[in-house]
Parts: sequence; structure tokens; C-alpha cells
Amino acid sequence: MNVDKESKSNQRRVGFIVIVVLAVLTALEFWISAALIAPLPYLTIIALIKAGLIVYYFMHVTQIRHKEA
Repeated sequence: MNVDKESKSNQRRVGFIVIVVLAVLTALEFWISAALIAPLPYLTIIALIKAGLIVYYFMHVTQIRHKEA
């Protein structure tokens, strides 16, 4: 039972970190779009990073891959 509590605690911590990183990247997107004349390349890179985080963490892609193996 102790392992389950540690696992859930670890999942919460990782989830919190992912949400904070997404919030920071969103703030960075806002700042870049306001500060630069041609922000599209930078915003595209940030959007791809955010999409990767969302797919990796919230869609549980790693768990699907591990179940198949």
C-alpha cells in the first residue's frame, strides 16, 4: 500500500510540474507575440513543445507503449 501512495504522490508531482511548464510556455508565447515583429517561428517551436508535453503526459502514450511490450 505504501508503494501506491508513493506512486500517486509521484504522479501528482509530475502532473504539477507539467502544468507549471505549460503555464510558463504560455506566458512566454504571450511575451514573444507582443515583443517581436515576426514571432511565428518561435511560437511554432513553443507550440510543438507544448503539444509534445500534452501528448506525453495527459494522453499516457508511454503507458500504451509499455502495455504492448
